[in-house]
Amino acid sequence: MTTDVSPERPPAADGAPAGAADVPQAAPRWLDAEEQRSWRAYMYSWMILDDLLDRELTRETGISHAYYEILVQLSETEGRQLRMSELAQRCLSSRSRLSHAVSRLEERGWVRRQVCAEDGRGQLAVLTDEGFAALEAAAPVHVEGVRSHLFDQLSPAQIAAMRDIGETLLRHLHEQ
Repeated sequence: MTTDVSPERPPAADGAPAGAADVPQAAPRWLDAEEQRSWRAYMYSWMILDDLLDRELTRETGISHAYYEILVQLSETEGRQLRMSELAQRCLSSRSRLSHAVSRLEERGWVRRQVCAEDGRGQLAVLTDEGFAALEAAAPVHVEGVRSHLFDQLSPAQIAAMRDIGETLLRHLHEQ
């Protein structure tokens, strides 16, 4: 947002939102017009791409993007298993939302839960052979969507810049 104007009160003379002077804090660093355009282009394009990939994957395979990500995370670990808490963290999901998703995947026979042998308290999500086969069948649909809707639209220089930007943001965000 370049400025934040409350509909009830006009902004202060310095352009800050009305009432901002009531709370002592540093002045907001508003986005300029170019930053605003960049932010919105990034945000909206990512939201539309994510939605499109999810719709295509669900239509072609019956697997939502969220379920696909769970299967991917499990497939990339030794023994195809992870503690539920770690799986939730890797999928950027709450534990309760992940537990619900794993229950749905259990119903399909793609994942099973088992008690963690190391401490007996934690639960593991384990990718079954049937789940791995479902992932293998869905992967070509997913990768074609990513390729056609993202990478085919970008030049090699844009792809390199996208990676650089992503890695820079990840370093910063992982510190938070």
